[in-house]
Amino acid sequence: MGQGGEPRRGQPRDGELGAAVARAQDGDESAFAAAYRIVQPGLLGYLRGLVGEDAEDVASDAWLEIARDLGRFRGDGAGFRGWTATIARHRALDHLRRRRTRPQAATLDQDVLELPGPHSTHDQALEALSTERALELLRRLPRDQAEAVLLRVVVGLDGPAAARVLGKRPGAVRTAAHRGLKRLARHLDARQPPDAGVTEEGPRTLGEST
Repeated sequence: MGQGGEPRRGQPRDGELGAAVARAQDGDESAFAAAYRIVQPGLLGYLRGLVGEDAEDVASDAWLEIARDLGRFRGDGAGFRGWTATIARHRALDHLRRRRTRPQAATLDQDVLELPGPHSTHDQALEALSTERALELLRRLPRDQAEAVLLRVVVGLDGPAAARVLGKRPGAVRTAAHRGLKRLARHLDARQPPDAGVTEEGPRTLGEST
């Protein structure tokens, strides 16, 4: 069970990831490269939601810190995903403070949107959206909902892990993710107008919150 009583749902490659991290901590450079290949797509997708076109640079900074502090990490593959997401988020916020800008939505690659995430009706609804449609809707979500959705679906974290990344209570993150995914799922109903249920608060970027 995860913190807060939520069952822990691992990603399909978390076992492989945990083994790679353990070998990397013993000095195996090829194992570190393997861990990077597993984690980087989701991490980059998350950063694109926060810093837009600067995601590659921020990810590079994050991986330098990850490599430097790898010996201090304790945990399994799922824990490594959460640890790396926390480091990446801190680097993204530092980057935004330096630029004195707000987080902004940016294009999410199709392969990022198709990464396996926790499986639920709402998660599958998001995965069924086209890249352009998903972007349009994510940009309109309040920041807390958009970031919760990115961490749950793109990075693949469970509720407690996403809460630790955001520094919030698991219940608050689960609620934000549920509300965000519910808004996205409504748009799969072709009978609804394109912006029904989302534009009542006006267009948003990931830098805005309720």
